[in-house]
Amino acid sequence: MPRAEKLTIADICEDLGISRSTFYDWRAKHRAPKCITLPNGSLRVRRSEYERWLASREDIA
Repeated sequence: MPRAEKLTIADICEDLGISRSTFYDWRAKHRAPKCITLPNGSLRVRRSEYERWLASREDIA
């Protein structure tokens, strides 16, 4: 099965082991990866953006 190019918030939360509320808190503080808002209001994150965001966190830790 090919890897999805766009991830759901649930995918990201599961991968990071965080709650949805934590993700939305990070998003409100501009600390989450950049999101795409779909016409129905759902959020998606490009896999490339997520991987870039994760790599940028390595230097901070």
